[in-house]
Amino acid sequence: MTTRNISRFWEWGRKIICVGRNYADHAKELKNAIPTGPVLFLKPPSAYVREGSPILVPLYSNNLHHEVELGVVIGKGGTAIPQSAAMEHVAGYALCLDMTARDVQDECKSKGLPWTLAKAFNTSCPVSEFIPKERIPDPGSVNLWLKVNDQLKQSGCTSQMIFSIPYLISYISDFITLEEGDLILTGTPKGVSAVQEHDELQAGIEDVVTMSFKVDRQDH
Repeated sequence: MTTRNISRFWEWGRKIICVGRNYADHAKELKNAIPTGPVLFLKPPSAYVREGSPILVPLYSNNLHHEVELGVVIGKGGTAIPQSAAMEHVAGYALCLDMTARDVQDECKSKGLPWTLAKAFNTSCPVSEFIPKERIPDPGSVNLWLKVNDQLKQSGCTSQMIFSIPYLISYISDFITLEEGDLILTGTPKGVSAVQEHDELQAGIEDVVTMSFKVDRQDH
């Protein structure tokens, strides 16, 4: 078997584990309680989309929101990973968007149903190029931003996260075995808003990476 290239994790990684409400200000803006433990949900690998391809608004949604996030790429798998060793399992990072069909999510929440259709559709996880670990020496102090049509919408720092990256890796691995190539989305700062067809999204990690995506509508 050929060695898998971690810098193209989106081609073969098996799961995307997302952390909801990990920034207090974002939880408040959506009128959610501040969580006492990580809120987890999953996206399938088919959610990945790379620059050059559009983000597609799913047919069933009229309120698609952007959420900019720092993604953690797992380089060494494990179960029940202690916090003290968690960073040894990180290969690097990626700038990610957690695209969310907010109207569908609100409906699911009101009925007590899972969020899958709101979060896991095709193109719901735009990702940047792979960022080697050494390019982000302190992932707990990274500035993220997102613009829609050149207007700044989101700006925040990972120092505002409720649950740290080592804690998240340890917590998740207690229940879900982490595997090489997995991606953890660590939550979004406040400022989420709706995007429309033909909008252009630009996002960045200050001094590290930028990416841009056009929004299109699923046509069938």
